[in-house]
Amino acid sequence: MVFSSLEFIYLFLLPVLAVFLLLRMIKHEGAIIWWLILASLGFYAWWSPPHLLLLLGSVLGNYGLHQLLLKHRSKALLVFGISANLALLGWFKYADFLLENVTALLGNGESQTLGIILPLAISFFTFQQVSFLLDTWNDKIERCDFKRYVLFVTFFPQLIAGPIVLQKDTIPQFKLSNFTSRTGLNIMVGVTLFAIGLFKKVVLADGLAPIANGVFGAADAGQVLSMEAAWQGALAYTFQIYFDFSGYCDMALGIARMFGIRLPINFNSPYKALSISEFWRRWHITLSRFLRDYLYIALGGNRSGWLGRHGNLMATMLLGGLWHGAGWNFVIWGGLHGGYLVINHFWRDLVAHYDLQRLAPQPVRMVLAWSLTMLAVVFAWVFFRAETFDGALTVLSAMFIPATYSLLEMPAAVVADPTFTVLSIAALIIVVTALPNSIEITRNYRPVIDTVKELANSDAGTRWVWRPAGVWSLVIGAAGAGALIQLYRLNDMTEFIYFNF
Repeated sequence: MVFSSLEFIYLFLLPVLAVFLLLRMIKHEGAIIWWLILASLGFYAWWSPPHLLLLLGSVLGNYGLHQLLLKHRSKALLVFGISANLALLGWFKYADFLLENVTALLGNGESQTLGIILPLAISFFTFQQVSFLLDTWNDKIERCDFKRYVLFVTFFPQLIAGPIVLQKDTIPQFKLSNFTSRTGLNIMVGVTLFAIGLFKKVVLADGLAPIANGVFGAADAGQVLSMEAAWQGALAYTFQIYFDFSGYCDMALGIARMFGIRLPINFNSPYKALSISEFWRRWHITLSRFLRDYLYIALGGNRSGWLGRHGNLMATMLLGGLWHGAGWNFVIWGGLHGGYLVINHFWRDLVAHYDLQRLAPQPVRMVLAWSLTMLAVVFAWVFFRAETFDGALTVLSAMFIPATYSLLEMPAAVVADPTFTVLSIAALIIVVTALPNSIEITRNYRPVIDTVKELANSDAGTRWVWRPAGVWSLVIGAAGAGALIQLYRLNDMTEFIYFNF
């Protein structure tokens, strides 16, 4: 059951919201919290009932460690708790990967695996609980009883694919005043964000998926690609993952807001970035924050000198890549972004030291910076999407090395109409670079907890500010209706890309 499915909308979300509104009328805080917990556990069990026991065991174990840390400030206990969480994550996510590579390294014949099934969302709820134990150790926890802790970990709008929330983000919101105030406005804002996200996922992301799947599937199967096909596939995936993740983030914000809860910002138009550093301030913001606060700084951060600083940065990005999946392509993707960031920092220092900005007017610098940033991002996405290393090399070599064969020689299932694809990509570039995002559109109604610098300085005009009336109702209604029609037409669902992590 995914957000972008008819069963979620009609069989889960609407009944859960209806009971919530009834409990809101009797103003029983505990009943509301327990109902949201029950709904969240049901949502998780819908995917895999056996793994629900793992989630509950993790929640009970970490809450017990939290209570022990409150009574006994033992660093050994903290280390044990963090190690146990990471060991559990490592076993389910990386045991097969390590076994396969060790077997291959030792040359013991065919690679063997244990066939471990990855529990849904284990990366997300593990990181949240590790941060909770660290906040407990640092005396940053205020009021948190058992039911609030369970809801903090399992709250279904952000359980499966984030955002990675800290206890300070949501636990203070789990109170009656939040659940019962401005309910009508909360539902309208929530439905607006949900409709925008559903349109992005079902119409835009899923519409691009066949092109990307065809090209990368052919490359992984060992087929030769033309330059046109390779660029179509790479660009199609570049925008597919953008609208897939952006749509998910909008829908998560919208669903949470229907219950009076604001989540932290997790996606902020990253393809507007003029540098890789800015890209990571805008893409998967809560993961970047977690890696910075709990890994990069723990390794020494900026305190280790020039060489140590960039070594810490590379290690953080490599582990960030590995967090996305147990595969060398993810490690390479993380390593590429680590290298990009090192070069970005070096270039920034060079520009400041020699005042290189004076060599070109600002518009030229901005176009060049955006183009180089996007080229680097597209290049790295090829490793992220390809299922094999050879498949990634096939796509990249075809993108940059002209071949003698023509586009017509490619299988029809792999290559879409070139003219249509070019026009579609051009239109999407305008959408992601020139138009405001959903958070900017609804900014008058505080769609997220925090406001980042890019949003505070947003120059989106007043005509792009959403209001719960007039033309906006027609626009959002049309977007939602179009997405629902597409769902009915396809009678199928596709998971969000980040559900795999």
